[in-house]
Amino acid sequence: MTDPNIAYTGRWDLGSATAAVPNWTGGYLQTAFTGTTVKIKAREAVNFYASVDGGADVFYAGVRGTVNLTPTPLPQGNHTLRVSYRSGDTVFQGLVLDSGAGTVAPRVPSGLIEFVGDSITAGALTDRLALDSYGWKTGEQLGMRHTQIARSGYCLVGKGGCVGLASQFFKTASTGDQNWDFSRYQASAVVINLGTNDIGHGVTGTEFQSAYTTLLRDIRAKYPNAALFAVQTLKKRYVAETKAAVSARNGAGDAKVSYVDTSGWLTDGTDYEDGNGAWSGSSPS
Repeated sequence: MTDPNIAYTGRWDLGSATAAVPNWTGGYLQTAFTGTTVKIKAREAVNFYASVDGGADVFYAGVRGTVNLTPTPLPQGNHTLRVSYRSGDTVFQGLVLDSGAGTVAPRVPSGLIEFVGDSITAGALTDRLALDSYGWKTGEQLGMRHTQIARSGYCLVGKGGCVGLASQFFKTASTGDQNWDFSRYQASAVVINLGTNDIGHGVTGTEFQSAYTTLLRDIRAKYPNAALFAVQTLKKRYVAETKAAVSARNGAGDAKVSYVDTSGWLTDGTDYEDGNGAWSGSSPS
Protein backbone atom coordinates (compact mmCIF):
# COMPACT_ATOMS: atom_id res chain seq x y z
CA MET A 1 0.00 0.00 0.00
CA THR A 2 2.96 2.30 0.54
CA ASP A 3 4.52 1.68 -2.89
CA PRO A 4 5.61 5.20 -3.94
CA ASN A 5 4.70 4.34 -7.55
CA ILE A 6 1.01 4.07 -6.66
CA ALA A 7 -0.64 7.52 -6.72
CA TYR A 8 -3.87 7.89 -4.75
CA THR A 9 -6.22 10.73 -5.69
CA GLY A 10 -8.90 11.66 -3.18
CA ARG A 11 -9.30 11.05 0.51
CA TRP A 12 -7.87 7.57 0.98
CA ASP A 13 -7.31 5.82 4.29
CA LEU A 14 -3.73 4.57 4.05
CA GLY A 15 -3.33 3.70 7.70
CA SER A 16 -3.01 -0.03 7.10
CA ALA A 17 -0.04 -1.83 5.61
CA THR A 18 -2.36 -4.33 3.90
CA ALA A 19 -5.35 -2.27 2.73
CA ALA A 20 -6.09 1.13 1.18
CA VAL A 21 -9.66 2.42 1.40
CA PRO A 22 -11.10 5.32 -0.64
CA ASN A 23 -13.52 7.69 1.09
CA TRP A 24 -16.22 9.92 -0.41
CA THR A 25 -16.84 9.27 -4.11
CA GLY A 26 -14.70 9.37 -7.22
CA GLY A 27 -11.42 8.52 -5.52
CA TYR A 28 -9.02 6.56 -7.69
CA LEU A 29 -5.51 5.16 -7.86
CA GLN A 30 -3.00 5.25 -10.68
CA THR A 31 0.24 3.48 -11.39
CA ALA A 32 2.40 2.24 -14.23
CA PHE A 33 3.93 -1.19 -14.52
CA THR A 34 6.17 -3.39 -16.63
CA GLY A 35 5.39 -6.81 -18.00
CA THR A 36 2.34 -8.14 -19.84
CA THR A 37 -0.32 -8.67 -17.18
CA VAL A 38 -1.76 -7.02 -14.09
CA LYS A 39 -4.11 -8.37 -11.46
CA ILE A 40 -5.72 -6.57 -8.51
CA LYS A 41 -6.35 -8.06 -5.10
CA ALA A 42 -9.79 -7.61 -3.55
CA ARG A 43 -10.89 -8.68 -0.08
CA GLU A 44 -14.63 -9.31 -0.47
CA ALA A 45 -17.17 -8.71 -3.26
CA VAL A 46 -16.60 -5.30 -4.81
CA ASN A 47 -17.60 -3.27 -7.87
CA PHE A 48 -14.94 -1.14 -9.55
CA TYR A 49 -13.76 0.33 -12.85
CA ALA A 50 -10.31 -0.23 -14.33
CA SER A 51 -8.61 1.43 -17.28
CA VAL A 52 -5.44 -0.05 -18.74
CA ASP A 53 -3.21 2.03 -21.01
CA GLY A 54 -5.76 4.84 -21.12
CA GLY A 55 -8.46 2.60 -22.56
CA ALA A 56 -12.15 2.54 -21.67
CA ASP A 57 -13.08 2.05 -18.02
CA VAL A 58 -14.05 -1.62 -17.74
CA PHE A 59 -16.62 -2.48 -15.05
CA TYR A 60 -15.91 -5.42 -12.74
CA ALA A 61 -19.06 -6.39 -10.83
CA GLY A 62 -19.13 -8.40 -7.59
CA VAL A 63 -15.58 -9.71 -7.97
CA ARG A 64 -13.34 -10.85 -5.12
CA GLY A 65 -9.92 -12.35 -4.57
CA THR A 66 -7.29 -11.84 -7.28
CA VAL A 67 -8.96 -10.29 -10.32
CA ASN A 68 -7.24 -10.47 -13.72
CA LEU A 69 -7.44 -7.10 -15.48
CA THR A 70 -5.57 -8.33 -18.58
CA PRO A 71 -7.13 -11.63 -19.72
CA THR A 72 -5.43 -10.94 -23.04
CA PRO A 73 -1.75 -10.31 -22.23
CA LEU A 74 -0.33 -6.92 -23.18
CA PRO A 75 2.77 -6.36 -25.30
CA GLN A 76 6.02 -6.21 -23.36
CA GLY A 77 6.83 -2.73 -22.12
CA ASN A 78 5.52 -0.07 -19.77
CA HIS A 79 1.77 0.18 -19.18
CA THR A 80 -0.60 2.32 -17.12
CA LEU A 81 -3.48 1.46 -14.79
CA ARG A 82 -6.26 3.50 -13.18
CA VAL A 83 -8.77 1.97 -10.75
CA SER A 84 -11.89 3.67 -9.34
CA TYR A 85 -14.04 1.89 -6.78
CA ARG A 86 -17.84 2.09 -7.05
CA SER A 87 -19.42 0.06 -4.23
CA GLY A 88 -19.17 -3.07 -2.12
CA ASP A 89 -16.04 -3.90 -0.14
CA THR A 90 -14.01 -1.00 -1.53
CA VAL A 91 -10.63 -2.15 -0.25
CA PHE A 92 -7.50 -2.18 -2.39
CA GLN A 93 -5.05 -4.89 -1.29
CA GLY A 94 -2.37 -4.62 -3.91
CA LEU A 95 -1.39 -5.75 -7.40
CA VAL A 96 0.02 -8.95 -8.86
CA LEU A 97 2.43 -8.53 -11.78
CA ASP A 98 4.49 -10.86 -13.94
CA SER A 99 7.55 -12.47 -12.42
CA GLY A 100 10.35 -9.94 -12.61
CA ALA A 101 7.99 -7.05 -13.43
CA GLY A 102 7.48 -4.02 -11.22
CA THR A 103 5.67 -0.74 -10.79
CA VAL A 104 6.81 2.50 -12.40
CA ALA A 105 6.02 6.04 -11.29
CA PRO A 106 2.91 7.15 -13.22
CA ARG A 107 2.61 10.51 -14.91
CA VAL A 108 -0.04 12.41 -12.98
CA PRO A 109 -1.07 16.07 -13.39
CA SER A 110 0.11 18.47 -10.73
CA GLY A 111 -3.24 20.29 -10.53
CA LEU A 112 -6.21 18.95 -8.57
CA ILE A 113 -9.84 20.12 -8.40
CA GLU A 114 -12.25 19.26 -5.59
CA PHE A 115 -15.96 19.29 -6.44
CA VAL A 116 -18.19 19.77 -3.40
CA GLY A 117 -21.90 19.04 -3.49
CA ASP A 118 -24.84 16.67 -3.34
CA SER A 119 -26.29 14.00 -5.67
CA ILE A 120 -25.66 16.01 -8.84
CA THR A 121 -21.98 16.39 -7.99
CA ALA A 122 -21.71 12.76 -6.88
CA GLY A 123 -23.29 11.54 -10.13
CA ALA A 124 -26.04 9.65 -8.28
CA LEU A 125 -28.37 7.58 -10.52
CA THR A 126 -26.20 7.98 -13.61
CA ASP A 127 -25.04 4.81 -15.30
CA ARG A 128 -21.54 4.93 -13.87
CA LEU A 129 -22.08 7.19 -10.85
CA ALA A 130 -18.90 9.19 -10.19
CA LEU A 131 -17.48 8.52 -13.65
CA ASP A 132 -20.55 10.09 -15.28
CA SER A 133 -20.63 13.14 -13.00
CA TYR A 134 -19.81 16.62 -14.24
CA GLY A 135 -16.89 16.80 -11.80
CA TRP A 136 -15.17 13.71 -13.18
CA LYS A 137 -15.77 14.79 -16.79
CA THR A 138 -14.61 18.34 -16.17
CA GLY A 139 -11.43 17.18 -14.47
CA GLU A 140 -10.71 14.78 -17.32
CA GLN A 141 -11.28 17.46 -19.97
CA LEU A 142 -9.00 19.88 -18.14
CA GLY A 143 -6.31 17.25 -17.74
CA MET A 144 -6.34 17.61 -13.94
CA ARG A 145 -6.75 15.25 -11.03
CA HIS A 146 -10.20 15.48 -9.50
CA THR A 147 -12.08 14.49 -6.36
CA GLN A 148 -15.74 14.66 -5.36
CA ILE A 149 -16.54 15.59 -1.77
CA ALA A 150 -20.20 14.91 -2.36
CA ARG A 151 -23.05 12.62 -1.41
CA SER A 152 -26.67 12.28 -2.42
CA GLY A 153 -29.07 14.25 -0.22
CA TYR A 154 -26.42 16.35 1.50
CA CYS A 155 -26.93 20.04 2.28
CA LEU A 156 -24.76 23.02 3.06
CA VAL A 157 -26.34 23.50 6.50
CA GLY A 158 -26.77 20.56 8.85
CA LYS A 159 -30.44 20.92 9.78
CA GLY A 160 -33.62 18.87 9.82
CA GLY A 161 -31.76 15.58 9.51
CA CYS A 162 -29.67 16.69 6.53
CA VAL A 163 -25.89 16.29 6.75
CA GLY A 164 -24.25 19.68 6.30
CA LEU A 165 -21.11 19.93 4.21
CA ALA A 166 -20.27 23.16 6.01
CA SER A 167 -18.80 20.81 8.61
CA GLN A 168 -18.59 17.37 6.94
CA PHE A 169 -16.32 18.71 4.19
CA PHE A 170 -13.50 18.76 6.71
CA LYS A 171 -13.88 15.08 7.60
CA THR A 172 -12.06 12.08 6.16
CA ALA A 173 -15.27 10.41 4.99
CA SER A 174 -18.87 11.28 4.19
CA THR A 175 -19.84 9.89 7.60
CA GLY A 176 -17.97 9.96 10.87
CA ASP A 177 -16.05 12.53 12.85
CA GLN A 178 -12.44 11.80 11.87
CA ASN A 179 -10.82 15.01 10.67
CA TRP A 180 -9.11 14.91 7.28
CA ASP A 181 -5.39 15.62 7.20
CA PHE A 182 -5.19 18.49 4.71
CA SER A 183 -1.42 18.19 4.56
CA ARG A 184 -1.94 15.11 2.37
CA TYR A 185 -2.56 17.27 -0.69
CA GLN A 186 -3.45 20.81 -1.72
CA ALA A 187 -6.29 21.50 -4.14
CA SER A 188 -5.66 23.92 -7.00
CA ALA A 189 -9.38 24.75 -7.13
CA VAL A 190 -12.55 23.96 -5.20
CA VAL A 191 -15.93 24.04 -6.96
CA ILE A 192 -18.90 24.22 -4.59
CA ASN A 193 -22.42 23.39 -5.79
CA LEU A 194 -24.70 23.45 -2.73
CA GLY A 195 -28.19 24.66 -1.89
CA THR A 196 -30.45 22.37 -3.89
CA ASN A 197 -31.42 20.29 -0.85
CA ASP A 198 -31.28 22.89 1.94
CA ILE A 199 -34.61 24.43 1.01
CA GLY A 200 -36.38 21.17 1.83
CA HIS A 201 -34.94 21.16 5.35
CA GLY A 202 -36.10 24.57 6.49
CA VAL A 203 -32.80 26.40 6.06
CA THR A 204 -33.42 30.14 6.07
CA GLY A 205 -31.62 32.54 3.78
CA THR A 206 -29.78 34.04 6.72
CA GLU A 207 -28.59 30.62 7.91
CA PHE A 208 -27.51 29.66 4.41
CA GLN A 209 -25.56 32.85 3.78
CA SER A 210 -23.79 32.67 7.13
CA ALA A 211 -22.84 29.00 6.66
CA TYR A 212 -21.61 29.60 3.10
CA THR A 213 -19.45 32.55 4.15
CA THR A 214 -17.94 30.48 6.94
CA LEU A 215 -17.35 27.49 4.64
CA LEU A 216 -15.47 29.66 2.14
CA ARG A 217 -13.41 31.13 4.97
CA ASP A 218 -12.59 27.73 6.45
CA ILE A 219 -11.70 26.17 3.08
CA ARG A 220 -9.35 29.08 2.45
CA ALA A 221 -7.61 28.31 5.73
CA LYS A 222 -6.96 24.75 4.48
CA TYR A 223 -6.09 25.70 0.89
CA PRO A 224 -4.30 29.09 0.99
CA ASN A 225 -3.67 29.24 -2.76
CA ALA A 226 -6.72 27.53 -4.28
CA ALA A 227 -9.26 29.26 -6.50
CA LEU A 228 -12.71 28.86 -4.91
CA PHE A 229 -15.83 28.81 -7.08
CA ALA A 230 -19.35 29.14 -5.61
CA VAL A 231 -21.73 27.76 -8.23
CA GLN A 232 -25.31 28.97 -8.55
CA THR A 233 -27.48 25.86 -8.32
CA LEU A 234 -29.28 24.91 -11.52
CA LYS A 235 -32.58 25.32 -9.64
CA LYS A 236 -31.58 28.93 -8.79
CA ARG A 237 -31.93 28.40 -5.03
CA TYR A 238 -30.31 30.78 -2.51
CA VAL A 239 -28.88 32.87 -5.35
CA ALA A 240 -28.71 36.16 -3.42
CA GLU A 241 -27.26 34.43 -0.38
CA THR A 242 -24.56 32.65 -2.42
CA LYS A 243 -23.58 35.93 -4.09
CA ALA A 244 -23.50 37.67 -0.72
CA ALA A 245 -21.21 35.00 0.73
CA VAL A 246 -18.76 35.50 -2.13
CA SER A 247 -18.96 39.28 -1.73
CA ALA A 248 -18.26 38.96 1.98
CA ARG A 249 -15.12 36.96 1.34
CA ASN A 250 -13.99 39.35 -1.40
CA GLY A 251 -14.57 42.20 1.04
CA ALA A 252 -12.43 40.39 3.59
CA GLY A 253 -9.56 40.51 1.10
CA ASP A 254 -9.93 37.09 -0.56
CA ALA A 255 -9.81 37.89 -4.28
CA LYS A 256 -9.63 34.23 -5.34
CA VAL A 257 -13.29 33.49 -4.54
CA SER A 258 -15.70 33.74 -7.49
CA TYR A 259 -19.42 33.35 -8.07
CA VAL A 260 -20.45 31.22 -11.06
CA ASP A 261 -23.73 32.18 -12.73
CA THR A 262 -25.35 29.11 -14.34
CA SER A 263 -28.24 30.96 -15.98
CA GLY A 264 -28.92 29.59 -19.45
CA TRP A 265 -26.55 26.65 -19.15
CA LEU A 266 -29.03 23.78 -19.05
CA THR A 267 -32.79 23.13 -19.16
CA ASP A 268 -34.28 20.76 -16.60
CA GLY A 269 -35.82 17.76 -18.36
CA THR A 270 -34.08 18.53 -21.66
CA ASP A 271 -30.37 18.69 -20.92
CA TYR A 272 -30.30 17.00 -17.54
CA GLU A 273 -32.48 15.25 -14.97
CA ASP A 274 -32.88 17.19 -11.75
CA GLY A 275 -31.29 15.45 -8.80
CA ASN A 276 -29.14 12.91 -10.61
CA GLY A 277 -26.70 14.87 -12.77
CA ALA A 278 -27.39 12.80 -15.89
CA TRP A 279 -26.27 14.63 -19.01
CA SER A 280 -28.37 13.76 -22.06
CA GLY A 281 -26.38 15.89 -24.49
CA SER A 282 -22.69 16.33 -25.11
CA SER A 283 -20.22 16.58 -22.27
CA PRO A 284 -20.39 19.92 -20.48
CA SER A 285 -17.73 22.44 -21.33
